[in-house]
Amino acid sequence: MNDWQSWAALAVFACAYVLIITEKVHRVAAALGGAALMFAIGATDDRAAFYSERTGIDWNVVFLLVGMMVIVGVLKKTGLFEYLAVWSVKRARGRPFRVMAMLVAITSVTSALLDNVTTVLLVAPVTLLVCERLALPAAPFLIAEVLASNIGGTATLVGDPPNIIVAGRAGLTFNDFIVHLTPLAAVLTLVLIALCRVMFRGVFTHDEERAAAVMALDERETIHDGRLLAQGLAVLALVLAGFVLHPVLHVEPSIVALLGAGLLVAVSSVRTGEVLAEVEWPTLAFFAGLFVMVGGLIGTGVVGEASRALAGAVGQRELAGSLLMLGGSAVLSGVVDNIPYVATMAPVTADLVHSTGGGDGHVMWWALTLGADLGGNATAIGASANVVVLGLAERNRTPIGFWQFTKYGLVVTAVTVGLSALYVWLRYFVLAA
Repeated sequence: MNDWQSWAALAVFACAYVLIITEKVHRVAAALGGAALMFAIGATDDRAAFYSERTGIDWNVVFLLVGMMVIVGVLKKTGLFEYLAVWSVKRARGRPFRVMAMLVAITSVTSALLDNVTTVLLVAPVTLLVCERLALPAAPFLIAEVLASNIGGTATLVGDPPNIIVAGRAGLTFNDFIVHLTPLAAVLTLVLIALCRVMFRGVFTHDEERAAAVMALDERETIHDGRLLAQGLAVLALVLAGFVLHPVLHVEPSIVALLGAGLLVAVSSVRTGEVLAEVEWPTLAFFAGLFVMVGGLIGTGVVGEASRALAGAVGQRELAGSLLMLGGSAVLSGVVDNIPYVATMAPVTADLVHSTGGGDGHVMWWALTLGADLGGNATAIGASANVVVLGLAERNRTPIGFWQFTKYGLVVTAVTVGLSALYVWLRYFVLAA
């Protein structure tokens, strides 16, 4: 970092980040303003921002969101989410903590099978309706679900976009993730439920009258368009199958989501304008600005410098290096989105693995994955799912502030990363010795 552009890019990112976390201006304005300044100082250009996989906007993430938002928008018109809301409250007997625990568990498992962004898009509308029925604040439930989605997404190759990047670079398979990370993700989900009982204890007020009113409802009566529901569920099933079969079909989830959205709009009677109105355009604009800013940091060498410093500190010490990789990745992924971070760090990790004589399943790859995935919980912009839920909450007039999310995210990140460090030490150094 010897040239002025590197320092200028770092200053632009830092100023935009301060505006986002202080909420002095809207986060979309801060991100787009920061992106504009990155162009102005020459830290990036149109080719780097719009066409580069390494330094540009991640169009796979953007179009995955567009496709799934369209599908969710159609399903909302059927009454499906009202049905699921009433069903879940009745199964939990109207007890708020039971509702949260059930939603957290469902979110974690679903995130492992799909991806965390798709999961929160499906679960968040149900959560908003549940909280409305029980007169509960929605923010704690939404925050808990986001944290669960990032933990559950750690479990499999398709659960979180950084996992796909790591798998491609390291030659890892779907089964490798199942063997190495799924058991830990299951334990961390149980730990999260226990933490939620403590962190959100003030919101678990049981309203017997409201609970009784929901218990008396027949959830089947909430479905008011059976044909559209059948069409929507059929398309959603095809899309989810496409996600799960990604290792076999090699079709990007974004393409699967867009094809599903187009098919559903084509075969159903919904109006295109009404469906497009359900898309969270401000969230997509925020992502675009954030990707451009991070791309500026990558293009000017700021992120690479940080990665090389981490690699230099690791050296040949596998245990210390793995723990440093885990902790360093968690910290950096909480500041910059974990997708561009892993894309930048993957080749550095490959060099480290090669220098220590390791193979495809080397502990360093799992440390990078755990740090990036779990570190995404640290702040409100650490992972894609976080940003999506903040946008949904704002649209439904239950805004979640940066620090409101982050004060819980930091606690969960510290606990889960600490347990992951213990897991790495025991599994790959103590038991493997």
